[in-house]
Amino acid sequence: MSPNSSHTLGLTVLRSIRRILRQVSRYSRRVGRDTGLGVPALLCLTAIAEAPAGSDVTVAYVADAVQLSRSTTSTLVDKLVKQGLVTRARSEHDRRRVNLGLTAVGVERMASSPVPLEERFLQRLSALPPDEQAEIERVLARLVELMGADDLDASPVLVSEADLS
Repeated sequence: MSPNSSHTLGLTVLRSIRRILRQVSRYSRRVGRDTGLGVPALLCLTAIAEAPAGSDVTVAYVADAVQLSRSTTSTLVDKLVKQGLVTRARSEHDRRRVNLGLTAVGVERMASSPVPLEERFLQRLSALPPDEQAEIERVLARLVELMGADDLDASPVLVSEADLS
């Protein structure tokens, strides 16, 4: 491959990365416009809504479910409580634990929310043949390495860093 074609390939790859970033940003704006919530907050609502009946739904549980830090999740839950979408109540089994639940308004907000971008992506990815899935994983891992980002921790939540604050 000539240096010029290698440069052209690099620009094509960078354009593809930029398209992905733009789609994530566009989806985040749409969710915000349609629900009044950021994607991480919507994912927290979803985790609370989809928790097994009778289980303790704590901030730690939600943080693990959405794969965000506990401090970030706690901040998001505080905002959801202030907006009247989530309730906090002491556990009947262990008074030290605080359980979370959706209010009627939270349930309504969930019902009118769009399908998460991650969920749509995972459905489409799982429909691909296993060898194509493995190739995508291999190429993306190499791309992460080439960009010097292999030491960064990242959750599978597709949002910008600004959306997490």
